[in-house]
Amino acid sequence: MRLALFTSQFPSRVSTFFARDLRALLDAGVEVDVFPIYSLDVRLWQYVPEILSPKVFPRHRVHHLSLGRSLRLWRPWPARRMKRLAHDAAAVGLSALPYGILPVAKSFYTFPKACAWARQRSAKDYDHVLAYWGNYAATCACVFHRLLDRDIPFSMFLHAGTDLYRTQVYLSQKLLYADNIFVVCEFNREFLRHRYPRIYPRIAEKIHLHHLGLNLDDLPFQPGGRSPRRVLGVARFSWHKGFEYLLRAVGKLAARGVNVEVDLIGDGEGRKSLETLTRRLGIGRQVQFLGWLPFADVQAAMARAALLVHPSPDIGDGVPTVIKEAQALGTPVVGTRVAGIPELLDHGRCGMVVPPKDAGALAEAIALLLADEALRRRYAHAARQHAENLYDMWRNGLRLAAMLRTTVRRLRDGQPPSRRPERPQRILPRSHDASLRP
Repeated sequence: MRLALFTSQFPSRVSTFFARDLRALLDAGVEVDVFPIYSLDVRLWQYVPEILSPKVFPRHRVHHLSLGRSLRLWRPWPARRMKRLAHDAAAVGLSALPYGILPVAKSFYTFPKACAWARQRSAKDYDHVLAYWGNYAATCACVFHRLLDRDIPFSMFLHAGTDLYRTQVYLSQKLLYADNIFVVCEFNREFLRHRYPRIYPRIAEKIHLHHLGLNLDDLPFQPGGRSPRRVLGVARFSWHKGFEYLLRAVGKLAARGVNVEVDLIGDGEGRKSLETLTRRLGIGRQVQFLGWLPFADVQAAMARAALLVHPSPDIGDGVPTVIKEAQALGTPVVGTRVAGIPELLDHGRCGMVVPPKDAGALAEAIALLLADEALRRRYAHAARQHAENLYDMWRNGLRLAAMLRTTVRRLRDGQPPSRRPERPQRILPRSHDASLRP
């Protein structure tokens, strides 16, 4: 099978789970061309994992295209396709307008690229078009697919805040248009059910759960030999990662005389405020900001830590990859009851789940785990088994490839799926706190 795979940015600083999915598809015998909608930054190739080395995935299979070049390649299409293109542009623009000028601009940024790629590629080049993200990458893939004017399947992924929980431009139309909708956690399925109740019966049967995989051979289980007081946090420093609650929890523990050390790996716009909070809480000696680190160094830090804390305060991440990696390595995890995190922790059976935005509850969970090595080991063994059962990238890649190969195009008339898109409902599943509404 020949697959046209659309993504937002590749290479990128954070590309581990995309790289794993792509490598698993390649090993399953799928021929893949990648179409990143954002232009190439050559400095980012260094962050691509070794499993996607140029020998494994030649760089000429990644089709970067600048906006300027895509505009220079513009040529009118036959009348029927021009009419379709104009209709799509109007529908996308109207869908983006309520979210502001930036989503409108980002949406229209994808159109000349989709047109140029469709010009460059023959309709016979591919057997399936897959959008790895449901946002602007999926809009680009959808336009590309319609311009090919051939009954090959179109599928899309939905991950998290980036492409599902907020700024849902043209999403109801893409949901209706797709032959498969891959969600990365059951929370996302329920999110769609409550967000789009009118169209949900029409899309329910084509929603499939796909677990983003791990190469478990590269993540050896090592529950022992850890620093008994070291707590680790790994993520981009932004508000929806919730590290301020980790720092406040550490402040509470320090006031009680609990000896705890924290390593924070990452960077971002929130670093200065986190550093300021650290000083204000008087815990500067307990907290280290280590910046961005290569994956091998992150893995080594996970293997040293007594536990990993991921204190998401709100729905932003769907299924944080660092939690899966920590579980595979034998690092016990404390996470919050947000989005797909309880699923990763098997609802408390292989990690501790605490309420979001509750530094007191977080402090209690950290203290309990640090004080009880036997409990840490029980969580570690349960989590590794959970990872082996659900997150093996090779097995999951074979399953995904089989589903893509056997999919048959549902829409045959080439018409837009819905001229009156459903207005999203501001409702979340009952099991999640109302304060988490976007």
